[in-house]
Amino acid sequence: MDLPFLNELNESQRRAVEYTDGASLVIAGAGSGKTRVLTYKIAYLLKTGMAPSSILALTFTNKAAREMKERIAGMVGEKTARYLWMGTFHSVFSRILRSEAERIGYSKNFTIYDSADSKSLVKSIIKELKLDDKIYKHGFVQSRISYAKNNLITPDAYLANTDLIKADNASRVPLMNNIYKIYCTRCKQADAMDFDDLLLQTNVLFRNNPDILQKYQNLFGYILVDEYQDTNFAQYLIVKKLAEQHEKICVVGDDAQSIYSFRGANIDNILTFKNTYQNAQIFKLEQNYRSTKTIVNAANSLIDKNAQQIRKTVFSEKETGKPIKVLSVFTDFEEGFIVANNISDLRFANFRYQDIAVLYRTNSQSRVMEEALRKQGIPYRIYGGLSFYQRKEIKDVIAYCRLVCNPNDEEALKRIINYPARGIGETTVNKVIECSQLHAVSAWEVLTDMLKYNLAVNAGTANKLAQFRSMIDVFAEQVTTQNAYDMANSIVKTTGVIADTYTDHSPESMSRQENVQELLKAIHEFCETKQADGEPTALLPDFLSEVSLLTDQDTDKETDKDKVTLMTVHSAKGLEFRAVFIVGMEEELFPSPFCTQSERELEEERRLFYVAITRAEELCFISFAKSRFKNGKTNFSNPSRFIKDIDLQFLDMPVEAKPKQARIGDWDDDMERERNRFQSSFSKPFIRENSLPVAPKRMVKLSNTDGDKIPTENSSIPAGAFVKHNIFGIGKVLETSMVNGNEKAEIDFGEKGVKSLLLKFAKLEVLK
Repeated sequence: MDLPFLNELNESQRRAVEYTDGASLVIAGAGSGKTRVLTYKIAYLLKTGMAPSSILALTFTNKAAREMKERIAGMVGEKTARYLWMGTFHSVFSRILRSEAERIGYSKNFTIYDSADSKSLVKSIIKELKLDDKIYKHGFVQSRISYAKNNLITPDAYLANTDLIKADNASRVPLMNNIYKIYCTRCKQADAMDFDDLLLQTNVLFRNNPDILQKYQNLFGYILVDEYQDTNFAQYLIVKKLAEQHEKICVVGDDAQSIYSFRGANIDNILTFKNTYQNAQIFKLEQNYRSTKTIVNAANSLIDKNAQQIRKTVFSEKETGKPIKVLSVFTDFEEGFIVANNISDLRFANFRYQDIAVLYRTNSQSRVMEEALRKQGIPYRIYGGLSFYQRKEIKDVIAYCRLVCNPNDEEALKRIINYPARGIGETTVNKVIECSQLHAVSAWEVLTDMLKYNLAVNAGTANKLAQFRSMIDVFAEQVTTQNAYDMANSIVKTTGVIADTYTDHSPESMSRQENVQELLKAIHEFCETKQADGEPTALLPDFLSEVSLLTDQDTDKETDKDKVTLMTVHSAKGLEFRAVFIVGMEEELFPSPFCTQSERELEEERRLFYVAITRAEELCFISFAKSRFKNGKTNFSNPSRFIKDIDLQFLDMPVEAKPKQARIGDWDDDMERERNRFQSSFSKPFIRENSLPVAPKRMVKLSNTDGDKIPTENSSIPAGAFVKHNIFGIGKVLETSMVNGNEKAEIDFGEKGVKSLLLKFAKLEVLK
């Protein structure tokens, strides 16, 4: 049979498509045409006579399923494609469960609980059992239940599992098994399944009803699975059971891109495929159509360090391309500035903003990048998450700050009057608002004199409202005297906001902790900048004014698609960009400090870095900061161990690193090298390798008036000295002078321009 579309495939792709005699594993390297192989294989099966209703194709996203089905329809016709069993695991299995629900005690119209429904039920059970919800956090309990279901552990099996019981006791949640059992019972009583049940109950259906299993084994003559490296145990077992008679199964994936273990994905499913299907054929798609040779070879040299993998040699026949640029900066503040500067340069090289992505390990890193891009007028979008200042925990802290500065701010009051929980319910809040409207005063005015306004609450509630008001009053008295950072730090501690984020070690809580600390860091930077400008006390209202400008979205039209993309590396999987910036490549950040205790976890972190690099088509930048402000202090950091995993021939290293190329991991803050680097930048113009035009240096005035300048004699910091500033990095003193009795220095900070700093506030470190 002549099938012209097969001529569109390369030799490796074609072999993978045409093999249909048994089980096959298609290892698809990054950018190698994985989706094309899946769609063409299904089209090939249909063209060679297989009925569409006998083909089961499982994906992880509805978007992937929809796009593949549209491509197949274009090749074989929509009338044929519509009968394919194609969709996500959850959508396909819910379809099966609806047909067979009565066999496992459900009706055909069972409800599917979403995450919010599940959360509500968990919270109700915890409340009914009178458990401490600071220990039995609903997010933590939900994740434990999800873990159990994805590993096919029923409530009875959970209770019999000594390892799980020990873990619960160690986590101070010994009644976790009781909650799980009640949760499942209540779901059943409500004729409901949550998302994890769609996997668990499908396994239960097949286990308890051999005739049903055989029915679907006979129905599905061929099974295809996309992104097989992301399957969990429940998914693995369902697929195995459906295919065990004929073993006509083709799975496609890349073990080098297995990065979702925190969701239950098990890389062993793809690594041990040959053990499950002993006669399986393995096909390797090794030609990368996305990236330059340099990017592909750099990624190969990185992932080669992993022991647990299916070896392959990915190659590219595109141009060689530029080496990966490694950027070394002193602070994460500087990192944001340098990245924004490079993005501006790329615009001169005919890059659109939408061609560029900034990738980071944790969501909290976005704040510095957002502010740096805003300051340079670069449009951006947050992919797969909220803007930093729109995240709940950030809005909560900002609301406290707003209320302290302006107690009449009704929206701020409503947001945090009962957060963290202090026994002031929605009914009470509504009464306060109604009372304020009745008397045409602010809600805060009502709280200041509840008797005068005849607020209809009992004595206990009135006392809670009075305690809240008194707490805010104490802060309000300090607004005009305490600096913004000290105020904000005191607010998050005294109100209980920070304590609320430290009640457990779930990923959700750790993310909230990082984000609150990132906000405090932003306020600290604001205070330091103001102090360097000659303002000894930067106040909280001043910071809020700046934040209100940063969060103004009037100029950021959603219809404008030409924006830089900011996202975590996890969110970037499956996407591609002409230029990619991978920021924060430091120890204790990437790899995550929580993933360095075992080689298995460390290898997943390396795979995550591999995914980041392989998103780039033409240019890739890697940056690391030598210090980050975290938990109220500046922490010095070392470059990520993963940078030295990349063959040096594919990297454009910082100048100071080249003499010690074999010891990248041992970089330090050797001041002599830094002096040489900056002295070199002062002696000649800074021209990037691609000769993009750069703006001339500008004199930046940080004070409003200079008064009468008198040259300083015998200054503690003479002209020509090199100094280090916490925000601006290393600079060269041009001159010093006395202005209105204060000693001021003009300092050239290279790319950051010339700053005028008052020495008594600048906290400069003189470099010997």
